[in-house]
Amino acid sequence: MKFSPETYRIPDEAMKPFIDAKELWEYLERPKPSSAQVRKIIGKSLDKQRLSLAETADLLNADDPELIEAIKAGARTLKERIYGNRIVLFAPLYIGNKCVNNCTYCGFRTSNKDQQRTTLSDAQITREVEALEDNGQKRLILVYGEHPEYDADFIAHTVKTVYKVKKGNGEIRRVNINAAPLDVEGFRKVKHAGIGTYQVFQETYHPESYARYHPSGPKHDFNWRLTSLDRAMEGGIDDLGIGALFGLYDWRYEVLALIRHTNHFEAVYNIGPHTISFPRIKSAAGVDVSDEYLVDDADFLRLIAILRLAVPYTGMILTAREPVAVRKEAMRYGVSQIDGGTKLELGSYSRSKNALQNLNREQFEINDPRSLNEIIDELLEDGYLPSFCTGCYRVGRTGEHFMEFSVPGFIKRYCTPNAMLTLSEYLLDYAPEDTAQKGWKVIENNLAGIEDKKVGKEVRRRLERIRNGERDLFF
Repeated sequence: MKFSPETYRIPDEAMKPFIDAKELWEYLERPKPSSAQVRKIIGKSLDKQRLSLAETADLLNADDPELIEAIKAGARTLKERIYGNRIVLFAPLYIGNKCVNNCTYCGFRTSNKDQQRTTLSDAQITREVEALEDNGQKRLILVYGEHPEYDADFIAHTVKTVYKVKKGNGEIRRVNINAAPLDVEGFRKVKHAGIGTYQVFQETYHPESYARYHPSGPKHDFNWRLTSLDRAMEGGIDDLGIGALFGLYDWRYEVLALIRHTNHFEAVYNIGPHTISFPRIKSAAGVDVSDEYLVDDADFLRLIAILRLAVPYTGMILTAREPVAVRKEAMRYGVSQIDGGTKLELGSYSRSKNALQNLNREQFEINDPRSLNEIIDELLEDGYLPSFCTGCYRVGRTGEHFMEFSVPGFIKRYCTPNAMLTLSEYLLDYAPEDTAQKGWKVIENNLAGIEDKKVGKEVRRRLERIRNGERDLFF
């Protein structure tokens, strides 16, 4: 019997804590694997099979430089097999930075009296979305602090406000959410507003460290946050995003905990998370975090490759927290989604394009401040296929239905054609001439690579319809 989140009742055992720090450390403290073991595990992943906790721990413990390179090479190959050369683009839009939590690593924490608190009005949201549409954005993630004002009704209202904004050929076709955990009824309200993915990051999966970093506020409750996306499932949201904030605890432990969280979803609901995020601690106003667990670039790229091998079907997000060079390298090893043209200060998209960052108005420091077009231009130069695709979500390929296509690697059959169609819209409506020329060459190269001639012919037909003025065509 297939899982239906609209009618499903979460079993009691699903709401119990499923993170056992002792268990995870037992895996990590096992003897280092042999070269043959590591290569066998990589081979299993390349066969598009999920890795177990033990197998993931073996990859984490493989610290020989030659094996690390083998892991990264395997991740590159796997990403190409499942995702092709496609990179999905989005932008964050901060709606409000009021917060009642006191997370020691966050510029929004309630004890930070220098933070200038703002909540965008409907008119301000409209102006921000118009500015984002003027740049060609089609996918947004709305971000909220945790505050009584930002309840489910408010989130649902802001989502509907965003979807209503249409400027020229511009429109937002997918709104994801990064907000506080809700109860089941709250998730149900937000679902009915038409959201895509709901993200809740555990920050750190280590209970003792979690308590230290979250001394007060609703976020102090480790288990309420840990089981939040189970409540989302009961509320009808089957498109979920998980993540950890690397730099709060041992990075190997956090990777294994993310896999444990993924296993939980698969065991209970027969689906995995739609996306995994792995932001690193960055500078923010008044933040003082120990450097004991900070992750250097080498280990960061290594953990991205391991995550790609461990969960072949899951989208992996890397934000503008990271500098250009790291983002460029990370895309080789598994990252499939990045943001572009990012601004974190509330209301800043509709203001001066060259305004300097103000950490007293932002959650953290941006390290890739490039415009959306600059990022697209470089992606095209590097042979990637930039995508604004929202097709799967519009036709119901989410949750278990999405898994049916993505786990065996079939999702590329839809994603590559849809990426070409959305890129063509951008090239016609927003791109400078030199970027457009590069883009059409990349589209032509990808058309030549479509093995199914019938599909290729239909893509060409739809591209011509877009050239003639139609928009929003997808498979």
